[in-house]
Amino acid sequence: MDILETSAYDRRQHRNTNCVLFLCLLPFFASCTIYFYLWIPDSAPSLLAAGIKAAPILCLVLLVLSYNGRRSLVGVAGGLLLSAGGDCCLIWPELFIHGMGCFALAHLLYSISFLSSRYSATSSSVSFFILYLILWLFGIGMYAYLVPFLQLDAEADLLVPAIGGYMLLIVIMATLAARTRRPLILLGSLVFMASDLTIALTKFNVFDVEYKKHIIMTTYYLAQLMIALGDVKAALEEDADDIHKWKRS
Repeated sequence: MDILETSAYDRRQHRNTNCVLFLCLLPFFASCTIYFYLWIPDSAPSLLAAGIKAAPILCLVLLVLSYNGRRSLVGVAGGLLLSAGGDCCLIWPELFIHGMGCFALAHLLYSISFLSSRYSATSSSVSFFILYLILWLFGIGMYAYLVPFLQLDAEADLLVPAIGGYMLLIVIMATLAARTRRPLILLGSLVFMASDLTIALTKFNVFDVEYKKHIIMTTYYLAQLMIALGDVKAALEEDADDIHKWKRS
């Protein structure tokens, strides 16, 4: 009977947690709606445009902090905060390198978080090693494909190594995301790569994509949402495990 009661209690707690989490996400969805309704990318660069673009990510920062505390500043919350800084920089085309630097540091903090004990993974299977190999071959192949186009840019001497370093960090982040064995984290990292790939292919005139801004921002916000939710769920599971251990002791 005690086991059944505990199981029923856990189910109620799970439902309540999901309801609270959904309510906490309402500001994120509201700010995304405002961004797409105003369609800031077609506006002149301004502090208002930067704030509206970064608002959904700042909502995710507050969500992660509310569940994980200040420790997540050296992790997913910190990565989201740097991403918001990158969003603001990219409003102004001349700050592209600065924005890319912010996102590179964000991937570094994500990677640090995915290596933490909360995400400790069991030994990888052959299928995961194949996934790692695919990620690295894809990253190397895309960089090699982009280099000739980067060399046509006036800032080629800066862009070629900078893009190479950025791609290295995002592939490392995606590899460590796969290592966590958490679907939301893995999907978030892959969608993030897809968003960045769209930026690279269109910005450096590899080819044009219809509705590119819609694709870039939709995939970007979706990727950040999945990474944030994956981190929150990992924290909730860690807390639940601690409670169960305390009850058994």
